Amino acid sequence: MKLNELRNRPGSTHTRKVLGRGIGSGLGKTSGRGVKGQKARTGVAVKGFEGGQMPLFRRLPKRGFVAIARKDFVELNIGKLQAAVDAGRIDAGKTITVAGLVEAGVLRHAFTGLRILGDGELKAKLTIEAVHASKTALAAIEKAGGSVKILTLPGADPHKARGKTADGKKIEKKKVAPKKGAEKVARSEKKSAAKKTKTKGKKA
Repeated sequence: MKLNELRNRPGSTHTRKVLGRGIGSGLGKTSGRGVKGQKARTGVAVKGFEGGQMPLFRRLPKRGFVAIARKDFVELNIGKLQAAVDAGRIDAGKTITVAGLVEAGVLRHAFTGLRILGDGELKAKLTIEAVHASKTALAAIEKAGGSVKILTLPGADPHKARGKTADGKKIEKKKVAPKKGAEKVARSEKKSAAKKTKTKGKKA
């Protein structure tokens, strides 16, 4: 057996259609494409047009809403944290971060940040950095003698969302000065009103 003698098994391949060889061949002129110009080329779908039938993007159901600037958080229960400490994956003496949890194999992805939830039991004294922590999780961590540092996402100011500054004072809205065009209109209206009153006084 030589390499040049190797052949595909009979039936595994078929001869290609011969295109553009006269009208009598059945695949002449437009070669089975039916049109000339743009649609005769490969990879063209003009606005998803499917020959008059309902297009695929309109046939499929549309459900729900996905925000463009949505943020995906990794959720972790305190019970899993305790299991990781018991297994020796996490050092209880160090600050626990998302990156550290990924390196330790506790989490697969970091995503936008870490959310601590209160399912399970925690005995170890831990210092955790997270974007969010539930009330039950906070209570359990503080009961065990640990603490949670809540991190703010880049570009997000939690105080502004509540209408308060970092000191807890209310943010006063700035009074926007009227535009020059609006001032001119107001002046013209005052002048017209003054002229009307003068004319009325003369007639009387």
